[in-house]
Amino acid sequence: MRTRRGACYSCHAEAADGPDAHRRKRRRTAAAEGSPPPAGCRGGGGLGGMFEELPDDLVVSILRDVAASAGSPADLAGAMLTCKRFRELGQSKVVLARASPRCLAVRAADWSDDAHRFLQRCADAGNLEACYLLGMIRFYCLGSRGSGAALMAAAAAVGGHREALYSLAVIQFNGSGGGKDDRDLRAGAALCARAASLGHVDALRELGHCLQDGYGVRRSVLDGRRLLIQANARELAASSAAAAAAPGSNGGGKGAPRRHSCLLSDFGCGAAAAAAAGEAHAANRFLVDWFATRPLAQAAAGAGAGTGAASPEDDGALRLCSQALCGRPETRRHEFRRCSVCGVVNYCSRACQALHWKMAHKAECTPMDRWLDAAGAAAHPDANAAAAPAL
Repeated sequence: MRTRRGACYSCHAEAADGPDAHRRKRRRTAAAEGSPPPAGCRGGGGLGGMFEELPDDLVVSILRDVAASAGSPADLAGAMLTCKRFRELGQSKVVLARASPRCLAVRAADWSDDAHRFLQRCADAGNLEACYLLGMIRFYCLGSRGSGAALMAAAAAVGGHREALYSLAVIQFNGSGGGKDDRDLRAGAALCARAASLGHVDALRELGHCLQDGYGVRRSVLDGRRLLIQANARELAASSAAAAAAPGSNGGGKGAPRRHSCLLSDFGCGAAAAAAAGEAHAANRFLVDWFATRPLAQAAAGAGAGTGAASPEDDGALRLCSQALCGRPETRRHEFRRCSVCGVVNYCSRACQALHWKMAHKAECTPMDRWLDAAGAAAHPDANAAAAPAL
């Protein structure tokens, strides 16, 4: 019997000392230790080879579809973290330009330099939603008025982004970022008209009020009323479609609501349902969450809460729009409109005023003279008791 040192093992012993044997040993050692392969995507040897053999055009096409259908920023990030090659191809302009609004919906709690750079790359790639979102964040949150307005203007001018058009109209109406003399009512009305032509309901309602009041346009009560009814009709159609598509809906059976008198009201019938469902744009949600932990939000909440502790004449601090889903702050004192009855709440636009009136303020609004009388009665109870018999 021959041993391992016999002649029949001589050729195998020589081959085992070559460079190929060292490569096999390194591969086996790396696989045993669980370390990733030296090149290619993560995974086993065959899987990494499969990813490496895919052409770049096919990978970019797949990542583009993932970005377009992503439900959150984590979906695209998870696909890009698959391997180094996916991460590099996922940053191409073709992929970032097709990112969905939900893919770009960065939360205020997760805001960082990386999130800022991601939105900037998407905006540079031509993504209109990223231009609008980053523009709102820079204008209201980061204090970069010029660059924020430029990004929103780019989204409005290049692709006709209706949310950007309406936000620019609000800036023009209020003169945000400047003084009171910087307001341009005609420009705001023109931007509202363009956003309304693209189907923006709030812009359509704002334009209707402008026509009724002659605010930036020639006054026409009938045309303004017609636009308000049209806005309410669009809101009703959208709310009915959403109710029909909701799970468990009866499809317009016996229990379906049939009252449509809200079409003749200045406040849309679907506004309350939309607000209750939390249907707000990602930019507005970011503003609400951002200022929820800032001193500006605390001062605005204390001043506009509608309680007896907040004086309507306390104008020392900037305030937020009283519409809870808006999130826009004042950029200077006395910028927003006050409620003409109570003077406690304030709004950045008539659309926010209509929605907040429908949701809460209608039941809370108290005339200012009654509020002052109640405050005086609480401050001087003896004088009121002496004057009571004379009544």
